[in-house]
Amino acid sequence: MDYELGDIIRVTRNGNEYEGVAMPSVTGHIVVKMKNGYNVGIEPEGAEITLIEKKAEGKTIPHKEKAQANKNLPNITILSTGGTIASKVDYRTGAVTAHFSADDIVKAIPELEEIANIRGRIITNILSENMKPETWIDLARAVAEEIENGADGIVIAHGTDTMMYSAAALSFMLQTPVPVVFVGSQRSADRPSSDNVMNAICAATVAISDIAEVCVVMHESSSDDGCAIHYGTRVRKMHTSRRDAFKSLNSEPIGHVDYSNREITTNLNYAKRGEKKLKLFETIQPKCALVKFTPAADPAVLSYYIDKRYKGIVIEGTGLGHVSTDWVPEIERATKAGIPIIVTSQCLNGRICDRVYDTGRDMIKAGAIEAEDMLPEVALVKLMWVLGQTDDMDKIREFMQNPVAKEIACCSLK
Repeated sequence: MDYELGDIIRVTRNGNEYEGVAMPSVTGHIVVKMKNGYNVGIEPEGAEITLIEKKAEGKTIPHKEKAQANKNLPNITILSTGGTIASKVDYRTGAVTAHFSADDIVKAIPELEEIANIRGRIITNILSENMKPETWIDLARAVAEEIENGADGIVIAHGTDTMMYSAAALSFMLQTPVPVVFVGSQRSADRPSSDNVMNAICAATVAISDIAEVCVVMHESSSDDGCAIHYGTRVRKMHTSRRDAFKSLNSEPIGHVDYSNREITTNLNYAKRGEKKLKLFETIQPKCALVKFTPAADPAVLSYYIDKRYKGIVIEGTGLGHVSTDWVPEIERATKAGIPIIVTSQCLNGRICDRVYDTGRDMIKAGAIEAEDMLPEVALVKLMWVLGQTDDMDKIREFMQNPVAKEIACCSLK
């Protein structure tokens, strides 16, 4: 029988029944997205198809009329950038695409309106692999504008793949008197295992709290019991698809949100609400590179960025922060050309030290700047930000080796 993509159909073949939404196919199979969120491909020969329900054109999620603002509730702005938390299946292609606006998120998660008065604002509508430094600037400006307009907290809906870059960027670009909370979803809203609802509710809970930090709030375990609150400069996505993919490295999380009662417990010190005045440092230098050293890697890899006149380079070295001896002359050439070379470690956990072995000492002598215990991507974003503030090499070194937004543990955060 005839059916269209997006229709709900039942396919019977060899005594087995498969019911769900008709999806695109590039192989000639009948593809059905079942209620459990998974797709199944069925050989069309011998298959019987029953139409259960035609797709609903323009169907929206039911939602009550927006009530007047509740004067007893705080005000939160949700800034939407796209990503899986704001995504659904595009039945034209079968791919997950970013479609929802910030207001759509509220309609999908009405519990948010029990927590605060919600204002929605779209900054962009992209999957996070398409994020660029220019968008960080737009985002930082929007956060500052919303705070100036009276927002008691900011929630940023963002794709998970590059969330740590954006969270680090805003950690350096903003001094904030209110919580600025990044949140995402590992699984789209059409899947029963989606983490979007719990993550969003926990993020909104943090946004009205006393934690005036740029932070990331995501599932803490594989269960729906609560979320961890991570510093924006200490968090990394550590798994491709698990709901508890985000972990704090070289630091504990700031705290935790219990999903059942929305109570927050904290582990570390943090800036309190109203403790700092709003400041925006929006200038960044995007022409920086992150280079991963591997055994036998040709130093021409580093030469490329020097010759292309990149403004700064972060090297992800081995162990304590090392590269091979034949890379050292290129490090020296870069620093003499006024291009800062920042050294981090592929190990992620721990602090680098280039004073233990001869190669490390040679790197320091050549002008390399140690990034202490910064994550490589955080060091990259910080270098972009630092180069937006100064081009003086001594000041660059001082900035990179001292904490600005808790990215370096010079002392206990407790």
